[in-house]
Amino acid sequence: MNQESSQEPRMDPLALYREEVFTDQKVGTIRRMTPVTADGADDPSRPVLFLGQATVMTPMGSLPLSFELAAGTLTEAVAQFGPAAQRAVEDAAREIQEMRRQAASSIVIPEAGAAAIKGMGGKGGGGIQMP
Repeated sequence: MNQESSQEPRMDPLALYREEVFTDQKVGTIRRMTPVTADGADDPSRPVLFLGQATVMTPMGSLPLSFELAAGTLTEAVAQFGPAAQRAVEDAAREIQEMRRQAASSIVIPEAGAAAIKGMGGKGGGGIQMP
């Protein structure tokens, strides 16, 4: 029983943030993460973080994107949102291409075994051919 309680998720009281969400209800949202102490007071020893979020529609459905905004104020974060969102889209596209490449390279092509299957009568459909 003691072992179970040691595996419970615990929040780090030294890494708490107050979250505020700003949106234009069209393009996305900006989350301002203000560091706070364990009693909820602002913690000026840590920087305020700004995080952008947007959703891109793809042929396979919506793709949520999250990205950091290197800003000191909400005004700066708003100005950086568009370029940062575009970089996030480009990064996601590169990741998808890389995953496709890895998936394509992991396809197993039967060679000797396929000949034996074809010899059992009929055309046989097990021979995968790569262009």
